[in-house]
Amino acid sequence: MRFTPEDLRRLLVPALIAGAFVIAGAALIWLSGASLRSAQAALAAAQAERRSNNERLARISEEEREVKEKIDLYKRLKGLNILGEERRLEWADAINRIRRERELLDLRYVVDRQRLLSSVAGKPASVDFYASTMKVDMALLHEEDLLRFLADLRQSGNAFYSVKRCLLARTGEGGGAATLAPRLRADCEIDLITIRDHAAKGAVAKK
Repeated sequence: MRFTPEDLRRLLVPALIAGAFVIAGAALIWLSGASLRSAQAALAAAQAERRSNNERLARISEEEREVKEKIDLYKRLKGLNILGEERRLEWADAINRIRRERELLDLRYVVDRQRLLSSVAGKPASVDFYASTMKVDMALLHEEDLLRFLADLRQSGNAFYSVKRCLLARTGEGGGAATLAPRLRADCEIDLITIRDHAAKGAVAKK
């Protein structure tokens, strides 16, 4: 089929319109693809930000839990009066009270100078553990007297009492059934441990 110039002139406008539609369709397809890629990138960024926020919230929750645990531990230690300087007067009062209540008439003790046990690095400052060794020499009617003395000592607070050693020795048969006389003698070494928190000390000094 042959087209005359007149036919070609008539087909020119429809051809141009068709070409314009093809170009417009291609442009729309390209724009749709670009919009899809942009939306996918925005979605990926939003998901990454959400994951980052969730991780940040998880870290904050964990830090809050650790802080709460440390505060609770600090309160318990403070309640036991083992934070800060050693309390020799309180130790003496506790031993005298126990001796009187338990009727331990022959009880002698001496407390050595305080020494540094260990220093634990921490934030914002280190924590030092100190010990003062108390040597106790006491007469006993039976072994339970020693166990009661140690239990009363621990319950008195004012330090953490760590028994290093206790030696029991028999002193004799006693004075018979009519009289109660000590049959045992205990020789003990007990560490009275206190904790010094430099961060808390610095906070008090700033006030």
